[in-house]
Amino acid sequence: MTSDKVSQLQLTQQNLHSVAAQKQQLESQLAELSSALKEIYTAKESFKIIGQIMVSADKNVLQKELEQKKEIVAIRLKNFTKQEELLTKTIEGLQQEVLKGSNKHE
Repeated sequence: MTSDKVSQLQLTQQNLHSVAAQKQQLESQLAELSSALKEIYTAKESFKIIGQIMVSADKNVLQKELEQKKEIVAIRLKNFTKQEELLTKTIEGLQQEVLKGSNKHE
Protein backbone atom coordinates (compact mmCIF):
# COMPACT_ATOMS: atom_id res chain seq x y z
CA MET A 1 0.00 0.00 0.00
CA THR A 2 2.86 2.37 0.75
CA SER A 3 4.27 1.96 -2.76
CA ASP A 4 0.86 2.92 -4.17
CA LYS A 5 0.90 6.06 -2.03
CA VAL A 6 4.46 6.85 -3.11
CA SER A 7 3.47 6.47 -6.77
CA GLN A 8 0.40 8.65 -6.20
CA LEU A 9 2.59 11.23 -4.44
CA GLN A 10 5.08 11.31 -7.33
CA LEU A 11 2.29 11.68 -9.89
CA THR A 12 0.69 14.49 -7.88
CA GLN A 13 4.06 16.26 -7.60
CA GLN A 14 4.47 16.04 -11.38
CA ASN A 15 0.97 17.50 -11.82
CA LEU A 16 1.86 20.31 -9.42
CA HIS A 17 5.02 21.06 -11.39
CA SER A 18 3.00 21.21 -14.63
CA VAL A 19 0.35 23.47 -13.09
CA ALA A 20 3.04 25.75 -11.64
CA ALA A 21 4.70 26.08 -15.06
CA GLN A 22 1.39 26.92 -16.75
CA LYS A 23 0.55 29.38 -13.97
CA GLN A 24 3.89 31.10 -14.51
CA GLN A 25 3.13 31.46 -18.24
CA LEU A 26 -0.23 33.00 -17.43
CA GLU A 27 1.37 35.43 -14.98
CA SER A 28 3.76 36.48 -17.73
CA GLN A 29 0.89 36.95 -20.21
CA LEU A 30 -1.02 39.00 -17.66
CA ALA A 31 1.99 41.26 -17.12
CA GLU A 32 2.41 41.71 -20.90
CA LEU A 33 -1.27 42.55 -21.35
CA SER A 34 -1.17 45.04 -18.47
CA SER A 35 1.88 46.68 -20.00
CA ALA A 36 0.25 46.83 -23.44
CA LEU A 37 -2.90 48.39 -21.98
CA LYS A 38 -0.84 50.98 -20.14
CA GLU A 39 0.93 51.90 -23.39
CA ILE A 40 -2.24 52.05 -25.47
CA TYR A 41 -3.79 54.67 -23.16
CA THR A 42 -1.07 57.19 -24.07
CA ALA A 43 -0.41 56.11 -27.66
CA LYS A 44 -1.49 58.34 -30.52
CA GLU A 45 -1.55 55.44 -32.96
CA SER A 46 -2.12 51.76 -32.36
CA PHE A 47 -1.12 48.72 -34.36
CA LYS A 48 -1.97 45.06 -34.22
CA ILE A 49 0.19 42.15 -35.30
CA ILE A 50 -1.69 39.70 -37.49
CA GLY A 51 0.38 36.74 -38.54
CA GLN A 52 3.66 38.24 -39.65
CA ILE A 53 2.44 41.74 -40.48
CA MET A 54 1.57 44.77 -38.40
CA VAL A 55 -1.54 46.72 -39.35
CA SER A 56 -3.05 49.93 -38.06
CA ALA A 57 -5.87 49.26 -35.61
CA ASP A 58 -8.58 51.35 -34.00
CA LYS A 59 -7.32 52.27 -30.55
CA ASN A 60 -10.66 51.68 -28.81
CA VAL A 61 -11.23 48.30 -30.47
CA LEU A 62 -7.70 47.18 -29.66
CA GLN A 63 -8.08 48.37 -26.06
CA LYS A 64 -11.30 46.33 -25.67
CA GLU A 65 -9.63 43.25 -27.14
CA LEU A 66 -6.70 43.57 -24.74
CA GLU A 67 -9.00 44.08 -21.76
CA GLN A 68 -11.00 40.97 -22.71
CA LYS A 69 -7.83 38.92 -23.11
CA LYS A 70 -6.58 40.19 -19.77
CA GLU A 71 -9.86 39.23 -18.10
CA ILE A 72 -9.71 35.71 -19.57
CA VAL A 73 -6.08 35.26 -18.52
CA ALA A 74 -6.88 36.51 -15.01
CA ILE A 75 -9.69 33.95 -14.70
CA ARG A 76 -7.46 31.14 -15.94
CA LEU A 77 -4.73 32.25 -13.54
CA LYS A 78 -7.19 32.17 -10.66
CA ASN A 79 -8.20 28.62 -11.63
CA PHE A 80 -4.58 27.47 -11.83
CA THR A 81 -3.89 29.04 -8.44
CA LYS A 82 -6.78 27.08 -6.92
CA GLN A 83 -5.59 23.91 -8.63
CA GLU A 84 -2.07 24.50 -7.32
CA GLU A 85 -3.38 24.94 -3.77
CA LEU A 86 -5.43 21.73 -4.01
CA LEU A 87 -2.47 19.75 -5.32
CA THR A 88 -0.24 21.13 -2.56
CA LYS A 89 -2.74 20.02 0.09
CA THR A 90 -3.03 16.60 -1.55
CA ILE A 91 0.76 16.25 -1.57
CA GLU A 92 0.98 17.18 2.10
CA GLY A 93 -1.66 14.56 2.95
CA LEU A 94 0.05 11.89 0.87
CA GLN A 95 3.42 12.70 2.44
CA GLN A 96 1.90 12.20 5.90
CA GLU A 97 0.39 8.88 4.83
CA VAL A 98 3.68 7.68 3.33
CA LEU A 99 5.56 8.66 6.50
CA LYS A 100 3.02 6.87 8.71
CA GLY A 101 3.25 3.80 6.48
CA SER A 102 7.04 3.74 6.60
CA ASN A 103 7.04 4.18 10.40
CA LYS A 104 4.78 1.12 10.78
CA HIS A 105 7.26 -1.05 8.88
CA GLU A 106 10.22 -0.05 11.04
